[in-house]
Amino acid sequence: QVQLVESGGGLVQAGDSLRLSCAASVRTFSVYTMGWFRQAPGKEREFVAAIVWSGGSTYDDSVKGRFTISRDNARNTVYLQMNSLKPEDTAVYYCAATLTRGGWNNRYEYDYWGQGTQVTVSS
Repeated sequence: QVQLVESGGGLVQAGDSLRLSCAASVRTFSVYTMGWFRQAPGKEREFVAAIVWSGGSTYDDSVKGRFTISRDNARNTVYLQMNSLKPEDTAVYYCAATLTRGGWNNRYEYDYWGQGTQVTVSS
């Protein structure tokens, strides 16, 4: 069983930055692919970024060049650095974990989810 706890959300203005953190309570954190997803009101949960054990990462086109995902396997933590935030980035952001070897942009491939943290970007 993997428990995930996100933190770092908040209310910011357009152009500001935030860093989200997700702490995992599992001994074998390093073997999991970790993903960030987000869900805006009335919309489907959508992929933001994912990172594998070695640090390789992938991003949705909407955040490429602005967001950076990273992980610290010694601290069992994954981060999402969000720069140049836009009002359309407003959503609840979720951390997720999977052992699947592919399909990392597919929310149905993830087995474990955090409770989410709210990010609100004002214009």
